[in-house]
Amino acid sequence: MRRLLILLPLLALAGACSGEKSGGKPVSTGSSSGRVALLLPGSDKSSLTAPPVFKARFETSKGPFVMEVHRDWAPIGADRFYYLVKHGFFDDTRFFRAIDGFMVQFGLNGDPKLSGVWREQYIYDDSVKQSNKRGFVSYAKGGPNTRTTQVFINLKDNSALDSRGFAPFATIDAEGMKIVDMFYDQYGDSSGIDQGQVEKQGKAYLDKSFPKLDTIKTAVITDPLPPATPGAKPAAKPASGAGATKPAPAKKPQ
Repeated sequence: MRRLLILLPLLALAGACSGEKSGGKPVSTGSSSGRVALLLPGSDKSSLTAPPVFKARFETSKGPFVMEVHRDWAPIGADRFYYLVKHGFFDDTRFFRAIDGFMVQFGLNGDPKLSGVWREQYIYDDSVKQSNKRGFVSYAKGGPNTRTTQVFINLKDNSALDSRGFAPFATIDAEGMKIVDMFYDQYGDSSGIDQGQVEKQGKAYLDKSFPKLDTIKTAVITDPLPPATPGAKPAAKPASGAGATKPAPAKKPQ
């Protein structure tokens, strides 16, 4: 059975979100949005708790898919994901790890500054209430209570991961999984993609060394539409789109 490992370099924490396990001091600066909310984790208080069920539409280099998140499956993970999507964390990022017949992984920001802020913004583990079947989405982690921003889409039934504490929080329907199945996977898991360099150099590292990796153009909350953050510009109404089906693991599944 393959073993999931994820590299989590040590870096000073920049804040704390609701339900987080963090060594930094909580940030309490009122509401903020977009990049400011990402640079100051937890500063947008209106985004700390996700709706009971919400959908996130991902526009990718292969086409769109929709992820449906269920907070009751994994509330801490769902809350973190809602905050990240609402403030554009996944925009213009790569599916940097794709292993045929296993999973597809994303969640490293292309901006080294943002990567530095979030790489140790740990959240506590959720109980495993769903199984890591094809189309289900879980967080990557390197041990107890080490989830941050990296998530994976299961390409097949990986239920063996359930007992290891990987708690699915979302799913992608069959149509969406057709998109996920098209993501470039020929770099494999031994191609030398260095997560440390992704965090250090950002998108430029992947663009130069692994140009065929597929891209998340944008990820937005579509249903229900999130409330506007006070003082923020209203978000453009996203186009309607199809769904998808599959979850993925972390740094090095072995």
